[in-house]
Amino acid sequence: MKNLVKLLVFVLVAGSSISPAFGQCETWLKSPQKDALEEAHVLYRQFIKTEEYDKAFDYWEKAYKGAPAADGQRSMHFVDGRKIYLHKFKKATDEAQKKEYAAMALRMFDEQGNCYPEEKATATGLKAYEMFYTINSPYPDTKKALDEAIAAGGNNTSYVIFQPYTSIAVWQYQNKQMTAEEARNIYLKLNEIADYGIANNTKQSDAFKQAKEAMNAAFAQIEGEIFDCAFFKSKLEPDYRAHPDDTEVIKFVYNKLKQQGCPEEDPLVAELKGRYEGIIATENAARLAQHYAENPGDHGIALFKDGKYSEALQKFEAGIAKEKAGASDNEKLANYYFYIASIEFRQFNRYSSARENARTAARYKPGWGQPYMLIGDMYATTSNSCGSDGFEASLAVLAAIDKYAYAKSIDSDVAGEANSKIGRYSAYYPSKEEGFMRKHNEGDSMTVPCWIGETVRLRLK
Repeated sequence: MKNLVKLLVFVLVAGSSISPAFGQCETWLKSPQKDALEEAHVLYRQFIKTEEYDKAFDYWEKAYKGAPAADGQRSMHFVDGRKIYLHKFKKATDEAQKKEYAAMALRMFDEQGNCYPEEKATATGLKAYEMFYTINSPYPDTKKALDEAIAAGGNNTSYVIFQPYTSIAVWQYQNKQMTAEEARNIYLKLNEIADYGIANNTKQSDAFKQAKEAMNAAFAQIEGEIFDCAFFKSKLEPDYRAHPDDTEVIKFVYNKLKQQGCPEEDPLVAELKGRYEGIIATENAARLAQHYAENPGDHGIALFKDGKYSEALQKFEAGIAKEKAGASDNEKLANYYFYIASIEFRQFNRYSSARENARTAARYKPGWGQPYMLIGDMYATTSNSCGSDGFEASLAVLAAIDKYAYAKSIDSDVAGEANSKIGRYSAYYPSKEEGFMRKHNEGDSMTVPCWIGETVRLRLK
């Protein structure tokens, strides 16, 4: 066994040169316990490879205490030590023990950076990572470690710090523990590191790219508060220029710049506004056309309001057919028939057809007074041409008044209009003299001549 251990040690350290002194970072090279430390190193390493950290601990502790920096060529004792202590931290249930294990794990990161300065940036970045995700250290402590990692690594800092630093910055800003300027500077510095890594770190370029996307997605929560119009123009214009015909890009960029307070007279904003309004107009027209295709009755109402009465009649007929072919909506049917009646009466003088459609509208919507008001208007409008003289014309006025009276009796919404018209047309009652001359008495049933043909009760003034 001893010979095997020596063989493994020889393979491990073969080819290594004697390193310079590391101050307090002791190695086993000149230690009187060199063989024992190497043996402990080899033994604990076998357990580390199989992640049997509890079995590895005693051997690791012996190797670490005797030679913290191992052979001076590798930082394994620090790297493996933190693995062991983080393992113990995760398993422990006693808070005092957890605190002790966390402190030892963090000490391993610090000692690695001190004994191997070229690894300081990486070690400090990983330390901050574990403080955030595993140990759950207070944010100020973790932020300090993150700043130390960036100070040590500059643009070569690892992407592993992006998400922890972003999460802390966003939280502290939202909770008024960080100024907008500080949050903005963190954003800019992290993106500078990310862009450098994407451009220069060939092996990890994709990892830097993915980390940057995730980081900026998190920063989006406060981005609008910490940056101004100029920042968003610089950020978003390249995407717009790259996709000048992408409607979603145009809408997003325009709305975002407006949201960030960019003035409309800004050349980019003005350009986007013109294209945005054109897109919205086209989309609205398409949506409206689709809606009208599915709801011809609504199209009829729009045409009616535009004064396109013939086209409106066609759409109302189509709307009626569509409703009757499916699950009929009586409210819609009543409205469509009423519109048809109104157009036929007021635009085309088709009185008989208009009255029939008004009556149909009333049947579909019981208790609605408007159809009867419309019929009353038809009678009043045509009264002068109804019959051979003024007396017969006045009978048509009585028929109109009867419709107004009935309308208000079933629908209080039309009472005001009905009373006004009843008051106006009551002046045109037949006179008593005319009734006497024709041998008609108050209360007689009379048939209104012409197209009206209604039976009315004679009222005389």
